[in-house]
Amino acid sequence: MMGEPVTVTIAHKLGLAEARSRIGNGVHTLGESVPGATVTDHHWEGDTMHCTLEAMGQRIGGKMHVREDEVYAVFDLPPLLALFANKIKGKLQKEAPKMLE
Repeated sequence: MMGEPVTVTIAHKLGLAEARSRIGNGVHTLGESVPGATVTDHHWEGDTMHCTLEAMGQRIGGKMHVREDEVYAVFDLPPLLALFANKIKGKLQKEAPKMLE
């Protein structure tokens, strides 16, 4: 059974380098977007931050593509968490921009 990808686009006016720096410093706050989640891994590949969150024994893979004027994030929810996709997306849309503050 496939999971559910959740996408969030966060507009910003920081430029690529500053946005990248803030995402790097703020990635640990992503866990607050999913109840009980913690960020267990993260690394950069070019301008894309790859991260792994774990919640309720489930693993969520995420990628945040940092661009000049936006961050495009994709999180792959496992089937168990896909039931909460809309809630999680709403929370991400609210919480993720805080990484760029």
